[in-house]
Amino acid sequence: MKTWLDAWPVFRQLTGPDPLGRGAAARSRATENVVSRTATADRVVQSVCPYCAVGCGQRIFVKDEQIVQIEGDPDSPISRGRLCPKGSASKSLVTSPTRVTTVKYRRPYGTEWEDLELDTAMEMIADRVLEARRKGWQDENGGKRVNRTMGLASLGGATLDNEENYLMKKLYSAMGAIQIENQARI
Repeated sequence: MKTWLDAWPVFRQLTGPDPLGRGAAARSRATENVVSRTATADRVVQSVCPYCAVGCGQRIFVKDEQIVQIEGDPDSPISRGRLCPKGSASKSLVTSPTRVTTVKYRRPYGTEWEDLELDTAMEMIADRVLEARRKGWQDENGGKRVNRTMGLASLGGATLDNEENYLMKKLYSAMGAIQIENQARI
């Protein structure tokens, strides 16, 4: 009888040092055995929420190379560990069984999407970038040497950090593009 009574939270609350039932009296054996998903993670990866342009920091908990939890990053100066409802639900974005994980391509004038190998898609992108650069290239403009292409432009998203924007600026400048902007400045 005593064992059964000790397992009953109301009895522990009335007879123990926790009369309000907010501490030990409210804890069951099942509660004692619960371990959070974050405690068993193999590693924690810092990231930025993929939704809006605020750039809230996220901590992504990974176990056995699978995402087990995504939480706000308390070290983020932007969000200080807080996430909006969409950011809080972003685990479903990457773990959903309906997530598209292949390259989809629709040919010009086509009506259906088809799957492409990643290498094929990357080659197509590289070919098109080089062709746009070549077609839009200008050696001179009004008698002045410019060495630029008008066939490429970049508009970076506001969720990109300074390092990513720096790399994009370097990449597009190296290709000769001059129309390079970032959404955070617009």
